[in-house]
Amino acid sequence: MTHLRRLLDHLSFPILIVMCLTLGLAPFTPEPHIWEKLKLLAAGGLTQAIDIFDLLLHGLPWLLLIAKVTLMRKTA
Repeated sequence: MTHLRRLLDHLSFPILIVMCLTLGLAPFTPEPHIWEKLKLLAAGGLTQAIDIFDLLLHGLPWLLLIAKVTLMRKTA
């Protein structure tokens, strides 16, 4: 847990927000890729390895941002 906390301490909010808005949402048309993968996950259609990789790749910035906010709220 300390490695994750140390990583999150080094990542600033502006960097995480830029990561979420670029990698987290790319490609933007016809719909954000993360949204497409989340819909596949909810429908049970997330079975191919590339789709799982895409979900992890595009979801990682969002997970880091959520983790940073959660850890900051716990320490405040």
